[in-house]
Amino acid sequence: MKFTASDIAYQSPDGTPLLGRLYRPEGPGPFPAVLEVHGGAWTSGDRFNNVAIAESLAADGIVVLSIDFRMPPVARYPVTCQDVNLGIRFLKAHATEYGSRPDLVGGLGTSSGGHLILLSALRPIDPRYTALPLPGSDVDASLAFVSACWPVADPLKRFRVKQEAGITRFVASHNAFFPSMEDMEDANPTLILTRGEKTAMPPALVIQGTVDDNLTPDMTSGFASAYAAAGGKVTFESFPGQPHAFIPGNPTSADSVHALSMIKAFVHRNAV
Repeated sequence: MKFTASDIAYQSPDGTPLLGRLYRPEGPGPFPAVLEVHGGAWTSGDRFNNVAIAESLAADGIVVLSIDFRMPPVARYPVTCQDVNLGIRFLKAHATEYGSRPDLVGGLGTSSGGHLILLSALRPIDPRYTALPLPGSDVDASLAFVSACWPVADPLKRFRVKQEAGITRFVASHNAFFPSMEDMEDANPTLILTRGEKTAMPPALVIQGTVDDNLTPDMTSGFASAYAAAGGKVTFESFPGQPHAFIPGNPTSADSVHALSMIKAFVHRNAV
């Protein structure tokens, strides 16, 4: 399917536009829609990190809005979560204009962006995340579905493991984003579930490679197990021999093509 791609400003904090790359399938729709959140250890990257994913979804009849958001040193937790929450609400508010519907909007995130989209999915109306106004709209940030690829689903656990191993780049990124260890514990998708916190629980898809040295081996499977134990509907898919960020790293490989097919099928199945 043909699609167009263009940049739009979804907010302008302090007068500086924050952009999103909108991928819009051609045709009448209504199409499913996805707010896409990039990774980069919360401290780097932009809306172009996952072009291969966004273009694949758009060619399959899915609207994608890939957003930039504020990061350290400009902003840290929870301000970044406020940007993501607003991005979801912006996409829902403009869904009809973009060929979708508000009830067909879900989320997708990779790596640290997977952490952010999971937090948004679990806590769509948390006042710490909903602080930014969206004039003229009263939509909330609830999602119809959420897909997380190699997400940092337990940031506190990863911080401790990487700190013990002396891997300073991870330790530095955690310290730059989270104001405190307590925030790593609070803003922790896995612990949110195991603590029994009342959350939203949209259908979830988790994608993970088995040789991902950015995460602990059981991090994503542990999140999926906690999600299921809390009553959520979750699909966990493991890809043997694949590293962190394997889809954008090699989007034409057999495993990447298969993973993209799974994501697209998941979106269409749950955008109803």
